Amino acid sequence: MITVSNLEVQFGKRVLFKDVNLKFTPGNCYGIIGANGAGKSTFLRVLSGDVDPSRGSVAFGPGERLSVLKQDHFEFDEHTVLDTVLMGHTPLWEIINRKNALYAKPDFSEEDGVLAGELEEKFAEMDGWNAESDAANLLSGLGIRESLHYETMKNLNAKEKVRVLLAQALFGKPDNLLLDEPTNDLDVNTIMWLENYLANFENTVLVVSHDRHFLDSVSTHTIDIDYNDIHLFSGNYSFWYQSSQLALKQQQQQNKKAEEKKKELMEFISRFSANVSKSKQTTSRKKMLEKLNVEEIRPSMRKYPGIIFQPEREPGDKILAVSDLSKTINGETLFSNVSFTVEKGDKVVFLSREPRAVTALLDVLHGETEPDSGVIEWGVTIKRSYLPLNNAPYFNNELNIVDWLARYSPDTSELFLRGYLGKMLFSGEEIYKPVKVLSGGEKMRCMIAKMMIEQSNTLLLDSPTNHLDLESIQAFNNSLVAYKGIVLMTSHDHEFINTVANRIIEITPNGMIDKYAEYDEYLLNERVQENLNKLYGR
Repeated sequence: MITVSNLEVQFGKRVLFKDVNLKFTPGNCYGIIGANGAGKSTFLRVLSGDVDPSRGSVAFGPGERLSVLKQDHFEFDEHTVLDTVLMGHTPLWEIINRKNALYAKPDFSEEDGVLAGELEEKFAEMDGWNAESDAANLLSGLGIRESLHYETMKNLNAKEKVRVLLAQALFGKPDNLLLDEPTNDLDVNTIMWLENYLANFENTVLVVSHDRHFLDSVSTHTIDIDYNDIHLFSGNYSFWYQSSQLALKQQQQQNKKAEEKKKELMEFISRFSANVSKSKQTTSRKKMLEKLNVEEIRPSMRKYPGIIFQPEREPGDKILAVSDLSKTINGETLFSNVSFTVEKGDKVVFLSREPRAVTALLDVLHGETEPDSGVIEWGVTIKRSYLPLNNAPYFNNELNIVDWLARYSPDTSELFLRGYLGKMLFSGEEIYKPVKVLSGGEKMRCMIAKMMIEQSNTLLLDSPTNHLDLESIQAFNNSLVAYKGIVLMTSHDHEFINTVANRIIEITPNGMIDKYAEYDEYLLNERVQENLNKLYGR
């Protein structure tokens, strides 16, 4: 249990949040949301003791242990993988070291024997005899093969280190668990493993994530950091988003009577509860909405960008035909024997266990690079817009935002361009900001404004949610669902894929699988997964 009392955090004149009074209880997972810079990670660091609050206090239950997902990937470089995980349980690790030091003494005394006995008793109480096997099971579940368990951390790559540090945080079932972006660099199977693990975790969890599907799968409550305040809501991210949007709509309907509004909200809760009860996710197990007070539901104060893609013309019957495409980089085959035809209405997600393969494919399809072999034929009615994985070359100039956007616009008047930039939340003097100093999220919003102006009927999108906050991701997601053109994309965002794509093409070094299906259905199709393992040579 974690109790926060009268908490305030201020940096200089900027107040992140103040007068925060919350209690986080066992058996619940609290998903923390907020705009970029709102203070999500800072809030976790205050709870962990890494940052001192300006005022107020944080208290834990008597004797409770706190575990935090470490962000320093080099901190444990001189330790073995298994020891790094064991170090996550500090009291147990201290006992292990004290025991080892005692038994290594050349002049082991009777007094040492008594102390060793006491340590052995504490060791057993902490289930120390199963510690190594428990740590190994965590590592295996997170995709760290057994041959790496006794390697030193410095010999692991960045993605492997992330998984070891996650195993360290989970080890020993801490009473309180703080996770900041735990799904970063995890593949879909490992994320599913983590979702199931946290769904059955009986203690207190607080998690920051931009992965909406992950938040929906694990969260029983939502912590919203907004406008210098922190509010606790029952329900997962989707419930918070949909209910806040409904409350906003009601707020705008000034003539609606209070009784009608309450009835509408109650009907929404009932519908949402019915949908949740059909799922296997944590939200149903916790019955999060049973005691919900309608007064808790209120409109979000957050701003969502206005993303609307309107094709200048409808695509004709011929969209795209690809035949026998292959690509090798530095002698490594990323894909081969790739052939497909894109039809009207297709919204295709390209998947691969090798991320470079899907990026290479989109580059080839857009003409950024040449394939080693194969033919690409675009229809004459097709107008394309491309959102590349690396957009840095677009911003390597001295232009300000409005002049940068004018490069891609048929109308270069400032009034016209301000309309698009305003939709992407650039206002006032912000439009004169040099593009070379923009953040990753700001650059993505500029690229989206560029695509809106181009009015293309086909969008090629490489990891479109990168660098975006939840509000921008949600708006982008909604716009692609409504988009009447063709979408060819790759993404790591489960919810984005599941709601946008109606067709999945997974490419491997040895061929491909092409299936019209929802993403969830695709992942659970055993025959598809068996065929994929064969194509990947596993």
